[in-house]
Amino acid sequence: MELFLSAFIGGLASRSVNFIINKCSKPPAVAVEDNLQRALLRAQVIIVEAMGRNITNQAMLLQLNMLSNAMHQSQYVLDAFRYQQHNEEDTKDQAVSCSSSLSKVNNAKHICFSSKGAHVSKELRGALDNLRSMILDANELVMFLTRCPRLYHQPYSMHLQLTNCMFGRQMEAQMLINFLLSPEPHGAEELEVLPIVGPKYIGKSTLVAHACKDERVCGHFSKILFFGIHDFTDDELSTFREGCATNLENCMSNSNKDRRLLVVVEIDADLSEEALNRLYCASKQYVPSGSKIILTSQFGNIIRFGTTQALTLKHLSHEAYWYFFKTLAFEGTDPEMHPRLMQLAMEIAMTQRRSLNGANIIGRLLRDNFDVQFWSKVLAFWRGSTRRICRFGEHPCDPLDQNKHAYLGRMAAQTEDVVVLHRQQRSSEEDVPKIRMEDVVYGSIKLHGKVDALLWKSRIPPYYSYIYTCEIRKVKTTGFKRKRLMESRMKP
Repeated sequence: MELFLSAFIGGLASRSVNFIINKCSKPPAVAVEDNLQRALLRAQVIIVEAMGRNITNQAMLLQLNMLSNAMHQSQYVLDAFRYQQHNEEDTKDQAVSCSSSLSKVNNAKHICFSSKGAHVSKELRGALDNLRSMILDANELVMFLTRCPRLYHQPYSMHLQLTNCMFGRQMEAQMLINFLLSPEPHGAEELEVLPIVGPKYIGKSTLVAHACKDERVCGHFSKILFFGIHDFTDDELSTFREGCATNLENCMSNSNKDRRLLVVVEIDADLSEEALNRLYCASKQYVPSGSKIILTSQFGNIIRFGTTQALTLKHLSHEAYWYFFKTLAFEGTDPEMHPRLMQLAMEIAMTQRRSLNGANIIGRLLRDNFDVQFWSKVLAFWRGSTRRICRFGEHPCDPLDQNKHAYLGRMAAQTEDVVVLHRQQRSSEEDVPKIRMEDVVYGSIKLHGKVDALLWKSRIPPYYSYIYTCEIRKVKTTGFKRKRLMESRMKP
């Protein structure tokens, strides 16, 4: 019995000592937070420096993309930690539970922070260890970066001027430029074709325009031609043939021996097999050898025409989207100085389903109305809209992709609905409406009937403007239902 008791006490003492050592050896959450912030800064320095270099190595591009993803994930965890801290302080001060708000953030990426703080520290340490590991792996990458030549022009900054740059596509952009500048295989007779596929409004045209603006690409080709194709009828075939022939003649008259053309074909419909074959035959017949073709479409059947691996554009990750949204909403303001606004912004961002148009329009709206009360109203409005998602299983704007009407409310007039009939994009030369979509949905101006509203005007090539044609309708409800409707839309 004495031996058993002695062994038990010895084991208990050993476990107690180990527990104390482990507790003392692990830095507190505040220290981990500071270390993570410094690691984020180091990662940002590497990525920004890489954006100013001409990188042709595909492995280096992939490693940079992994580092960028790790940076976005770590920033998301850090912001969620600070968000929870502010939530807990509000709960203590106001004796009101804010756990529902945090659960929505956690559900987006299954981050399980507990109020005890143990899991918080674990998530922070995990993010810090992962980012440090990625930075350590990038040591050789940094060394090779110094050997890569600098770009001819000042690169876009994805961190400082997100409204004037292309965000989150630096790897795809460099892969596209590498394809355009790569020499043609010796003796090859086939035209080189690169398909680019992805959902609507994901940035396919922006990616191509970004590459075509590069000085090296402009100097490599005699002419860059753009064609928009719907079903490739005889009229579209004639336009394609005449456009290639005319520009080829101009190249020959200018004594350009290369005669290389870059042909960009934007396909906005699901072309039949016959139409795709006609396009392929027309390209071989009218586009001179040595030229290159880019096909863009939301439909994957164009991939089989590619002579190289297709570029597939996907939506930004939740973490990258939050990074993008936060920078737009706060612009030059430090979010850490406004923890309540950051908390609201984090929840508003989740209601947008990673929509780039949504980030731009709501980011601009929040930036122009930098006020807690207004941001709370916007959050309440979108919470009411997300209840429709639970009821009908789709985002309020999803029907537009299926050529259906989309129903939105009006924040300042709960008895009215905004019915979006259809949307369109216009070139930079076309006129755009003076009324903005945020005035229709969030403003208090009086509107009746149909109206064209400017959703967003891009500041980077190809400078498209996105227009919504809307109709203002009265909500047909009884007095009791109208009261319930107003309460559900404005309820936090």
